[in-house]
Amino acid sequence: MSHIEPLERGALPEFEPLFDLVEASMGFVPNSFLTMARWPELLQSFSNYAGTVMNSGEVSTELKQLVAFVVSQSAGCRYCQAHTSHGAEKKGITAERIAAAFEFETSPLFDAAEKAALGLALHAGMVPNAAEPAHFEALKDHFSERQIVEIVAVLALFGSLNRWNDTLATMLEDEPTTFATSTLQNHGWTLGKHG
Repeated sequence: MSHIEPLERGALPEFEPLFDLVEASMGFVPNSFLTMARWPELLQSFSNYAGTVMNSGEVSTELKQLVAFVVSQSAGCRYCQAHTSHGAEKKGITAERIAAAFEFETSPLFDAAEKAALGLALHAGMVPNAAEPAHFEALKDHFSERQIVEIVAVLALFGSLNRWNDTLATMLEDEPTTFATSTLQNHGWTLGKHG
């Protein structure tokens, strides 16, 4: 059970344009947003930040989704793992590649650039943070400094969401639950405190 219950969407008419955009992209409005709405300024600024990080820039949205998934997996946030894997699937990434992200270092389904980005995601999601200079050297072989900043922005965004949702025990919505249960359960995924 969530420590703070999400508000009802109908009680938040001022956010309906935002919720329509989020629903068009994700297929639902996340409970994390409905909880953030208890502090309206937070939800507004967070949604702008998240939209910029995930939907603009030079790094593909597909790679950003995989980075978000791996950093959430590393941090252990089941809510964010379900959301980011479901989001990756909605961006056209196959269930096979999503499941293979658990073994990205050795999987032939990822190229060297993806492995470098996912390597940083894995280590940056650990507590304490285990990102090292070698991770950035590997990134520089494939990405510009601007693109590396974008990748780190995804890590920071999901670091925040991992803490938000794990701390509040945010209840996971049906769509990402169904996807994660069918795609990730062979890798130890469970609802945990988010069910």
